[in-house]
Amino acid sequence: MTGRAEVHRLKQVLDATFQRAANLSGDPELQSDFARYLCVLVSGFLEKAVIELILEHTRRHAGPSVLRFVESRGRRLANINAQRLQDVLGMFKPEWRDSIKGFLVDERKDAVNSIVALRNTIAHGQSVGVTLVRVKEYYRQVQNVVDHVADLCVPLS
Repeated sequence: MTGRAEVHRLKQVLDATFQRAANLSGDPELQSDFARYLCVLVSGFLEKAVIELILEHTRRHAGPSVLRFVESRGRRLANINAQRLQDVLGMFKPEWRDSIKGFLVDERKDAVNSIVALRNTIAHGQSVGVTLVRVKEYYRQVQNVVDHVADLCVPLS
């Protein structure tokens, strides 16, 4: 699967994980552990989705050598916060940078930046205080951002 279909598949996997988290008993430590785990997964979803959408755009509009170049750069694309997302999309088209910059405001920008920052803090073994409710809200906003990137990179015909 590629493009939007792959993003949809990734979303389904993550949605199922959120559903399992919703069914946890009232053990606060277990819920906190699951919230941290979901931070990592949501951040990974954002990265994988953006990379896949950029690759699909490249598959549709460029030759094999350009696709290989974008694939190799995509493997190194990590820590996609709001600024980095604007920079990456702007490399393809300046109007994409403007569009995502205008879209990444308030809750959406905060969600993208927070989920990446939390993931990095967790990955470095530091303690974070995050709840399942907060991570779920971040995920909802990240989905909106991914949908916007999809509309830019792989518009529906």
